[in-house]
Amino acid sequence: MNDSPTTGRARRYLLIGIGAIVAVGLIALVWIVVLAPAPTDFAGGTPVALTGYHGTDPTGVPPELKSASLIERGEYLARAADCAACHTADGGAPYAGGRAFVLPFGTLYATNITPDKETGIGDYSDADFLNAVHKGIAPGNEKLYPAMPFASYTYMTDADAIAIKAYLFSLKPVHAPDRENKLIFPFNQRWLMGVWALLLNPDKRFEPRPTRDPQWNRGAYLVEAMAHCGECHTPRNLMQALNQRRKFSGAVTAGWRAYNITSDPKSGIGAWSEADLAHYLSMGHADGRGTATGPMGEAVDESFRYLTQSDISAMVSYLRTVSAIATTDLPAPKDAPASPLHSEGVAAGVDARGKAVYAGACAACHDWSGVSPVLPYATLTGARSVNDPSAINVAQVILTGAHRQAPDAGTSMPAFGGAYSDEEIASLVNYVTARFGAKPSALTADNIAALRAED
Repeated sequence: MNDSPTTGRARRYLLIGIGAIVAVGLIALVWIVVLAPAPTDFAGGTPVALTGYHGTDPTGVPPELKSASLIERGEYLARAADCAACHTADGGAPYAGGRAFVLPFGTLYATNITPDKETGIGDYSDADFLNAVHKGIAPGNEKLYPAMPFASYTYMTDADAIAIKAYLFSLKPVHAPDRENKLIFPFNQRWLMGVWALLLNPDKRFEPRPTRDPQWNRGAYLVEAMAHCGECHTPRNLMQALNQRRKFSGAVTAGWRAYNITSDPKSGIGAWSEADLAHYLSMGHADGRGTATGPMGEAVDESFRYLTQSDISAMVSYLRTVSAIATTDLPAPKDAPASPLHSEGVAAGVDARGKAVYAGACAACHDWSGVSPVLPYATLTGARSVNDPSAINVAQVILTGAHRQAPDAGTSMPAFGGAYSDEEIASLVNYVTARFGAKPSALTADNIAALRAED
């Protein structure tokens, strides 16, 4: 029986619709995969292989450590790559894994990378280790999730990766079986990670740019291949790869906001001096700019503070050149202290309970002006977090505290999550941003409850 004209038209429209969807999908795939810029493409010029580069080798350890042993060099590089922060659980043995990463589609647990032969990487050959670092493939062809930042580590040289392996193998083996990931379908299908890596992992080593000076190239290697800064500070595209077109413009990762670190003067770090940046990276604080907490605080404490001053300067040199991208919801920070008088009222729309909580729990350290009389690390004035209307990081610090290891960090801020209700913490956060920031936040108890669930 022949189709009626109406049925025939409907079928044609359906086929046209399907074709349009497929075409859009293919265009998106080409845009995301084929035409995606590399991390340093913003700098212009043509990169060259290391073997064809005639400047100072930007990889490896800094000149001060060139004569050190393989293990000593590996220790420095493992710190530069910030391995300990992810592979060490709170209260657990270093590098023994078990740390939870709560994601929108489930929870991943970091693996044991001590040289234990049964539960760690003690049986890894050099080739096994390179496959894991560069390609995201563990022995047995097990595909790794990109929470292990192999798409950034892929730019690490073989020599540097093997030096890190030598250091890890010098550690005491810890018997710590990996925890089972808890992911929803289809993210629990590891084979899909192989497809992801095939499309989105460049699997190539670092290539310097001859048009840039050696310090810039050293900084590029440290920032991109080792410290993998983009994994937190660069937003992701539809396929959850780093969107280099929005490079370093900021993103929310693991319940914390990693801020814009482009050269934009208002929402980024364009107004920071080189001294500000260097001190923030090496010590986790810059006067009038704020203090590193959360994942950034860990990066400073576990990684950056161990780097030489020459390497910190190289990172600053590179970061200063990253193209400016404005983050529209971030106002320029308010850098003037608030009135020291606490008898004034609260801003319109801000719950007065926040002021009461601040008086009882916060004012002694942070002062009513926002300039701490106790410790520079506790000064709120100028801090990006209190000038962020989303107030995610302010809420996280209040909930979980700020526990820093930097030598001059002094006492840590205690966690107040167990002392106050969701309503009280939301009120406190909104009061802090209204009093000390450029634009007040409007968090609710539900927002605080959601953050608690991610911890």
